[in-house]
This record gives sequence, C-alpha cells and structure tokens, in this order.
Amino acid sequence: MMKKVFFWSIVVALGGFLFGFDTAVISGAEQSIQQYWQLDPFQHGLTVSIALVGTILGSLLGSIPSERLGRKKTLTGIAALYLLASLGTALATSWWVFLLFRFMGGIGVGASSVTAPIYISEISPARSRGKLVALFQFNIVLGILVSYLSNYLIGQDGENAWRWMLGVQVVPSALFLVLLSLVPESPRWLIVKKGNITAAAATMQIINPDDYEAEIAAIRNDLHSNRHTAGESLFSRKHRFPVFLAVTFAVFNQVSGINAIIYYAPRIFEMTGLGKQSSLLSSVGIGFVNFVFTLVAINFIDRIGRRTLMLIGSLGLITTLGLVSRAFYTNDLGGIAVTVSLLVYIAFFAFSQGAVIWVFISEIFPNQVRAQGQTLGSLTHWVMAAVVAFSFPIVAEHLGGGHTFLFFCIMMVLQLLFVWKVMPETKGKSLEQLALKVER
Repeated sequence: MMKKVFFWSIVVALGGFLFGFDTAVISGAEQSIQQYWQLDPFQHGLTVSIALVGTILGSLLGSIPSERLGRKKTLTGIAALYLLASLGTALATSWWVFLLFRFMGGIGVGASSVTAPIYISEISPARSRGKLVALFQFNIVLGILVSYLSNYLIGQDGENAWRWMLGVQVVPSALFLVLLSLVPESPRWLIVKKGNITAAAATMQIINPDDYEAEIAAIRNDLHSNRHTAGESLFSRKHRFPVFLAVTFAVFNQVSGINAIIYYAPRIFEMTGLGKQSSLLSSVGIGFVNFVFTLVAINFIDRIGRRTLMLIGSLGLITTLGLVSRAFYTNDLGGIAVTVSLLVYIAFFAFSQGAVIWVFISEIFPNQVRAQGQTLGSLTHWVMAAVVAFSFPIVAEHLGGGHTFLFFCIMMVLQLLFVWKVMPETKGKSLEQLALKVER
C-alpha cells in the first residue's frame, strides 16, 4: 500500500521538478537574452525577476482553487500553466511577450509551492511524512540540476540557444499533466471541505490500512471541535505562533542568499575569474551537490528531526558564507576557494533549509487554515526571493561581493538563534496532534 502513497507523492512532487527547472534555467540564458534584446540594467533585472513576481501572485492566490476546487484539480491547472509558459517563452517574438510567459510560469511555481506540499502532507503517514513531503524539495533540486546540465549541454553557441534552454521544459510539463490523472483527491480536503467520508475512507484505507478508521475519527473530531471557528482568520490570536514560525522561517530561507546563487551562479563564478563555459560547468556542480545533500537530508529528516537538521545547517552556512565574504574582501579569487566554499554552502543549505522548509510549513497549521498558512509561508518566501533576485546584481556591483556575502552570513547567525530558542520539533506526530502542540 505504501507503494501507492509513494507513487502519488512522486507524481505530485513533479511540480517541484518544474518549480526547480523553471527557477534555475534562466541562469544560463539571462546573459544571451540580455544581448538578444539589448536590455538595459533595469530591463535585465526585470527579465530575471519577472517570474518571481508571478510566483508571488501564484503563491498569494494558490490557496483559493486549492480550497474550493480541491488539491488535485489545482495541480492539474498548474501543470497546464507550466506547459503553456514553457512553449511561450521558447517561441517569444518580443521581449514583452517573453515577460508575459515567464510571468505565467512564475504563477505556476507559486501555486505549486502552496498546493503540492499540502497534498503530500495530507496523504502521508505521520512516521514518513517528512521524507515524503521532502520529495517536493528533492524534485526542486533535481529540476535545478537538470536545468544546469541542460544549459551546459546546449551551451551559449548560437543566437537561439536560450530558446532551447527554456523550451525543453515542455517534456516534463506534459508528463506531469498526464500522470496527475492517476492520483486521488486529498482525503483530508474531502472530509473538511466536502464532508465526503466515503471517498476519503477509500484513500485513507490505502494510506493507513491498520488504523485508518481511527485517523478519520481524529480528523472529524478536530473538525467538530473547531467548527465554531471555521471562518476564523489565519491572523487570529489562536494562530499567531504558527504564523510567526512560517513567516520567520521563510524570510531566513531567502536571506541566506540561496536564490542569488541559484539565479546568478555563472555570473558569480565569472566574478572570480572563471570563463563562461567553466562558470556554466561550476553551476552544474552546484546543482549536483544540491541534489546529493537533499537526498541525504531526506533520509535523516524523520530520524533526527527537522530542528537538528536546521542547527547543523545554520552553523555550516555561517562558516561558508563567512569564507566567501573574506575571499572577496581580500581579493583572494584566483584559486578554487570561492568555488569550493559555495559548493559546501549548497551542501549545508540542502541538508537543512532546503529540505525542511516545505515540510515544516505544511505541518504547523491546523486543517481548517492549512492552505492559508501554506500560502502565507510561500508568499513570504517568494516576496523575499524576488527582492533578493532583483537587488543582487545592483548590490553586488555597488557594495562588492564582500559586503553582500557578509550580510547573508549575519542573517544566518540570527537564524541559528531562532532555531535554537524558538523552533519546535514536528517529527513523528499526526497533523492533528501538531495543531494542538504548535497553537499555544
């Protein structure tokens, strides 16, 4: 039976693959696109960050269809949006048309970051929920790796190479759309939003054959005990602690500098003196390390817990960002020190923030406001990502790499304090148990 749950999780996590591919593919194409349309610095920054503006909108609105139409129908719409956006960007005849389709792809990414983790968390047994939800992040980094590798193989030769870089996303988008027909609707959504116990029970019996009736009873009891607050705002006093956790966690995820490095990896490596092709190959290295250490984290997240991964990762991020900052301050850029430090940085990020964020945010809200809570966390994440992506080239040019990476390092010191003093552990408990624990 767990094979079916794993299959459903893998299919839905394909949204994460497209999320990662769409996010990182621009890093190999952005300089060619800048030259192709002769973009000034503002237009160039907008070209890179426009998808993130769409992502903000997608994450803001993603809970609406997820709550009204269901998780499955929403994911199907997201898959269709990915397919249309990949075709549109590859065939764009003007810069404005290109911006429109990149914006649409961003909407798909934002909506996916809300709906896919919720769906997987709602179909997962408590003992393996961390691993299954982390498959979403695993597929994100797999998408990043494949996009870097694809960019390297396609290369920078030819005026239209960037079109192929963006157009190959059509294949996984179509696969995602087809495979979604094989997954069921979330049983928790069926119970909480539709009151359809029969359909929910059929799926719950597959997920937890030995104890599914008790789990359904717990969901119904939770729904009954909170019926008088069914229309309660996410921002009510009752939910203030999970709201604080989600927002703070999402902010720290981005002020680590991760999207600056993912989006501008070739440019950062060129700042250290590497040639264009070597920079693209080094970006493949970042994608590979991200992939490997996310896989490692998936195997530990349900064993040692979310909080322990975050403590280890925070210490590693502080160290590596400090080393990169020092290298820029001392102009010690001739060797491989910066490249190695960034690869180790990626390893620590993947082992901690990368693997934990979507798991943690999907766990800490009760059934009645989970989609709204996921929306808040995702929206915060993407607003910060857009700010970092848009401002990084300007900040790095005016302040230099030393100041820029020192800022990221200081933010990770603050993250360490947050994890140590505030972050609760969520492993091994049902979503209903966690709702009682976190809301205090």
